[in-house]
Amino acid sequence: MGSEFALLVLVVVFALAFDYINGFHDTANAIATVVSTNVLPGRTAVLMAAVCNFVGALMGVGVAKTIGGDIADPKSITQLVVAAALLGAIFWNLLTWYFGIPSSSSHALIGGLVGAVWCNRVIGGGAAGESMWELMTSDGVLLTLKALVLSPLLGLIGGFMLMVVLLWLVRRVRPSSVNRNFRVLQLVSAGFMAFAHGSNDAQKSMGIITLALVAYAASQGHAADLSVPLWVILSCATAMALGTASGGWRIMKTMGHRIIKLRPINGFAAETAASMVILLATLLKAPVSTTHVISSSIMGVGASKRVSAVRWGVAQNMLVAWVLTMPISAVVSALTYLVLYQFLG
Repeated sequence: MGSEFALLVLVVVFALAFDYINGFHDTANAIATVVSTNVLPGRTAVLMAAVCNFVGALMGVGVAKTIGGDIADPKSITQLVVAAALLGAIFWNLLTWYFGIPSSSSHALIGGLVGAVWCNRVIGGGAAGESMWELMTSDGVLLTLKALVLSPLLGLIGGFMLMVVLLWLVRRVRPSSVNRNFRVLQLVSAGFMAFAHGSNDAQKSMGIITLALVAYAASQGHAADLSVPLWVILSCATAMALGTASGGWRIMKTMGHRIIKLRPINGFAAETAASMVILLATLLKAPVSTTHVISSSIMGVGASKRVSAVRWGVAQNMLVAWVLTMPISAVVSALTYLVLYQFLG
């Protein structure tokens, strides 16, 4: 019992570490535009995003239940599986952060979970009858893959259309007045974006910790449901807020400067369009990548000027990272499970 409880504590620490890393990895999602347009200094923007992230993380647990119950059969989940999934996702997040590449913490976690569950089935004797095909076609994975394709597309279209509408509305207003007014409005849109980020991303760690609690209860011969305890909600919200407060400056430079050159009206359009897509996904209990959505929204805003305004070479590098996220995280998590199983299995 002691070793099982110690492993549970370790998994919770890993999950909160993932949430913290997710926070500083994705800080740029909420505030890259507001910093790059000089509406707020970096540290002030980071603190504002941290507060809004915390509030957003308290808004529900629908995405957490998708992560906890719809990716794989909870009966096939062990604490080793959860630990391996988290380590694989953390590895990918730190790697992409180091190189300043915006990538998806969400898909890193889900890819890690798929890889660890599959390896557990093959090596550790996971749930009988749960083939790799069944795992990859589970409700949670299919929902995630649909969101992977649709959410950036909606962000691109939404950013483009909103920017076109805004340009039409301000066509007779002096540029200096437009900049002054949208500097104020961008404060609202940046806070809205940070709130939306917290509402979706923090729930992923909530779902993972809940899975670990269910696995621990099963190891002790007790049944447990997938309801998310209050302490899990508060701890994940706090970890993400603290991570956000630490800032993710490398990725912020990519999103705020290297895709397109932004003005306050551009930042407002990108953040507003992305926030609406993310909140819609949260209502549908779909785990999406806030990184994918805000990046594609910025591209849509840039394309509304002219297609050549977007630095498509940077966008291409980001797309490659997006495509590789789930398979690499799955492989790393599977290998991590093998190592953990040798020592702790």
